[in-house]
Amino acid sequence: MARSMGQKVKPTPIQKILSKVRPAWIERVGGELARGMAVRAGFEEQLKRFFDLLEQSVTTGDPGWMDSILLDWAKSSTESDLEEGLYHVSYLINRMIALTIQMAKESLAKQQALDLLAAIIPIYTYCLGVVARYEMETRVAHISGEMEKVRKQMERVDRSKSAFISVAAHELKTPLTLIEGYASMMDEFKSRYREEDLQKLLAGMNTGIDRLRTIVDDMVDVSMIDNDLLQLNLQPIQVGQILETLKDDVRETLTSRKLTMEKHDFDGSREWIYVDSLRITQAFRNVINNAIKYTPDNGRIVIAGRTLPGFIEVTVSDTGIGISPEYQAVIFDKFEQLGSVGLHSSGKTKFKGGGPGLGLPIARGILEAHGGSIWVESEGHDEVKCPGSTFHILIPARREPADPKMARLLDTLGTKE
Repeated sequence: MARSMGQKVKPTPIQKILSKVRPAWIERVGGELARGMAVRAGFEEQLKRFFDLLEQSVTTGDPGWMDSILLDWAKSSTESDLEEGLYHVSYLINRMIALTIQMAKESLAKQQALDLLAAIIPIYTYCLGVVARYEMETRVAHISGEMEKVRKQMERVDRSKSAFISVAAHELKTPLTLIEGYASMMDEFKSRYREEDLQKLLAGMNTGIDRLRTIVDDMVDVSMIDNDLLQLNLQPIQVGQILETLKDDVRETLTSRKLTMEKHDFDGSREWIYVDSLRITQAFRNVINNAIKYTPDNGRIVIAGRTLPGFIEVTVSDTGIGISPEYQAVIFDKFEQLGSVGLHSSGKTKFKGGGPGLGLPIARGILEAHGGSIWVESEGHDEVKCPGSTFHILIPARREPADPKMARLLDTLGTKE
């Protein structure tokens, strides 16, 4: 009896200790971290996998078994985590260590707790080192990607500057030359010109001035859009009314170019919606002018549309030269023009006529300010077969004014009627 009392108690194998604490460990760690980190569904399964690999590492003495799950967790960092500099997996492992120590102290005998911690703390330490490396590599890759985006953006800015200089030189030269020529003629022959002749010269100068004013106004609009300074004055209007007005405005151009324009009534065209009528008209005008510009003489332009949930869609289709797929997004960027600026004709409404390349970017900015969008579909570019293009314009169908006072006013007016 004395000998038996003097014998050392055989320690419980570490595998048995791990099996004993497994359910409580998963419940404790899962409950704690799921609340603290808002971990997505399936986290408990991930913890079971982690504990299985932990047992395997303890049994074999090789912590490398943990690498697979650590890599998966490190790669699961979201884009927002990386942008905010968060290291969730390192935090996760550190909390596991703290909770494991706490649980061992509460639920195991002193010797068992020491045996457990002696076996798994080195593996936890290994995990922290691996995770730190993985997270640093992931973050470096993220930063490198962001730097590459910035580099490409700077290249685009440089190209935009170059394009602006080229466009400005080409577009401003024509009206300036026009004004200068008429002014010189008026100065040289003012004593011999009759009043009606002077009126013709003044009309020519005004044409050049109007062209300059249009270019400057477009540049101002682009600046306002880029700096989120575009203010909208929402008023009730029917899309069909805007389109009819624009069709009348371009009638003379259509006749001179022998183009036909069809405007179809469609579901939603007669609905009253709240938009900035001047800006939406400007956006439609830019799209229609673009269709006119790139449709050869004797071509056809069709305006149609439909209603979608929460939106009114307007389509402007033409039988023009089309747009290559690689340029279908580029055309909505500032100062982007297809082909050489110098090869464009000088008239704004002539086939492939000149322009600063701001019409479509301004249209997109106006529509996006309203909460809408614009995109184009085309089979490709072909100046012989003329596959045409279709521009899709989405306008939010706001049927109530944003200002409650205006709503009450309109209700009152409706009652009086």
